[in-house]
Amino acid sequence: MAVGIAVTSHGGHYNGRITLFVVLSCMMAGMGGVIFGYDIGISGGVTSMDSFLKKFFPEVYKRMIEDTEISNYCKFDSQLLTSFTSSLYIAGLVASFVASWITKKFGRKPTILAGGAAFLIGSALGGAAFNVYMVILGRILLGVGVGFANQAVPLYLSEMAPPRYRGAINNGFQFSIGVGALSANLINFGTEKIKGGWGWRVSLALAAVPASILTLGALFLPETPNSLIQRSKDYGKAELMLQRVRGTNDVQAELDDLVKASSLAKTINDPFKKILQRKYRPQLVMAIAIPFFQQVTGINVIAFYAPVLFRAIGLGVSASLLSAVVTGVVGMASTFISMLIVDKLGRRVLFLVGGIQMLVSQLMVGGILAAELGDHGGVSKVYAFLVLLLICVYVAGFGWSWGPLGWLVPSEIFPLEIRSAGQSITVAVSFIFTFIVAQTFLSMLCHFKSGIFFFFGGWVVLMTAFVYYLLPETKSIPIEQMDRVWKEHWFWKRIVVEEPSNPKMETA
Repeated sequence: MAVGIAVTSHGGHYNGRITLFVVLSCMMAGMGGVIFGYDIGISGGVTSMDSFLKKFFPEVYKRMIEDTEISNYCKFDSQLLTSFTSSLYIAGLVASFVASWITKKFGRKPTILAGGAAFLIGSALGGAAFNVYMVILGRILLGVGVGFANQAVPLYLSEMAPPRYRGAINNGFQFSIGVGALSANLINFGTEKIKGGWGWRVSLALAAVPASILTLGALFLPETPNSLIQRSKDYGKAELMLQRVRGTNDVQAELDDLVKASSLAKTINDPFKKILQRKYRPQLVMAIAIPFFQQVTGINVIAFYAPVLFRAIGLGVSASLLSAVVTGVVGMASTFISMLIVDKLGRRVLFLVGGIQMLVSQLMVGGILAAELGDHGGVSKVYAFLVLLLICVYVAGFGWSWGPLGWLVPSEIFPLEIRSAGQSITVAVSFIFTFIVAQTFLSMLCHFKSGIFFFFGGWVVLMTAFVYYLLPETKSIPIEQMDRVWKEHWFWKRIVVEEPSNPKMETA
């Protein structure tokens, strides 16, 4: 199994290679991203299907078909409809904190297993639903599954990967999200054509396929060496796993760092209190700011509501779903490119280039809709195609920047003693703002109209400046030595320097 490419970390001098064992393990864990992406893609698609709207949201369907006075931007404005989409994220928010405790106490593997099982039950409920409450209950269970998976999978990938290739392997999580979203878009495009109006049931129920693979596969996943050391004093077992993971017997340097980090972590009784200390301020800021900025890029405008948005500019149901497929292909391809270049160019370059790309395309889409799409009628085919093209440019920018890096950077910056707490905060902030955006977007679209794209464009300016000034480069640096990037940063080094005048800060 030790077939791979030999690597040595530039910063930590760890020996190892990318082994087939690591690749297979990370591919299986990456199914956690597939279930998340499938849900994102499926929810936007079924809410644009007439049969689904007629059964569960008849007032929206009636408004869309019969009300000729209502604005194009307001046809889908329904709090109950957005509750279908966003209920998952409240459940995921609560589940992420439970998952944090399970991840620390029992390991990454059981958390992934529990997430797959919850998602499996939720998909069954959604496919069999006969009223809106059953649909939303299914969404809540899906949220529990996604919350567990999003807590454990990025940590699992970062801990299994050799430092030099951590970016590429961890970006596989976002690539898996793209695979799931594209699969969902293709399935929606096919099931919408099923006569009899039950195609939405197929779309929702097929979420059981990736959930089953994840649940069964998790039974065979190895635990990470970091987690084995954190939960046991038997370092021999962890050393054997580390040798198998790295494909070499010479792992003493990395093992020593893991044991040292674990010894410190075991002295921490309350990691959520610990992360509030001054020396962890950069990690805390990033745990909050990065997932927040990721959600206000405006990507959820596309991810959740692409078919609805394309219908709003005058495309039919099939054309809208096909357009969502196109954007899904672009997103997946750009994330794959990110996997290839993130460990060469670094995180900062991709953040900055992607931010500029997203900003320009958002401003152009907003300008076209402001000029061409009024409250009634549609836009010409030429402008509809141009909007689709610009949205693809935007999705590509997100796909190689804030999409994968929004998960990668938080998962690699936390020291072991606060890692589970830090990842929980990252996931929780992500879910909070995903919920807020999902719950308010259709109403914002109704009131802001084309200005919605300028609104999100303003946030892209802020987040790009944030990265430029405050995020140091983290490529190739071993996780357990990551604290040095803050001590060398022009701003953070003034924050993280230990203050001898307040020794209680370190012992609190």
